[in-house]
Amino acid sequence: MNIAVFGGSFDPPHIGHEAIIYKSLEILDIDKLIIVPTFLNPFKTRFYLKPQDRFDLLKELFDDKRIVIDDYEIIQQKPVQTIYTIKYLKQKYKTNKIYFIIGADNLSKLHLWDNFKELNQLVLFVVVSRDGIKLNDDIISYINISLNISISSTAIRESLDTKFVPQKIQKKVRELWKKE
Repeated sequence: MNIAVFGGSFDPPHIGHEAIIYKSLEILDIDKLIIVPTFLNPFKTRFYLKPQDRFDLLKELFDDKRIVIDDYEIIQQKPVQTIYTIKYLKQKYKTNKIYFIIGADNLSKLHLWDNFKELNQLVLFVVVSRDGIKLNDDIISYINISLNISISSTAIRESLDTKFVPQKIQKKVRELWKKE
């Protein structure tokens, strides 16, 4: 089985995430796309929406049998290094190939990731470029997906404007923000 893994905070999920997922399903040779929301990104100190709320939003957003929302990192109740998630998914799905989807903004920091060399052996990276971020291709070999969507969860949280949150979950996101 070939899978693609797309991890992240999804705090909140937005139309950019949605576009990445559907474009990946379109162009990658995969049987499943696994979305893995973090409990807490190892490079961050806090989250805004609770992990279970982000998981529930993703479940509500994606109603496609090719897409699986996996709570592996959330149930750990702590930051989880990517290498452990990939090993878990490799065993769970008995994979032949794992594509690992990252944003171009992560490319320059990959060498800082825990067990990066081993991770690089286990996956084929898929780098999603946006906002004119220049790609440095001497770190890893990868497949590039270019999307012209200039939005981030951070910008959405700072503005408290849900116009870039998919219509299907906008109301729920606004309700959750009121609780926080």
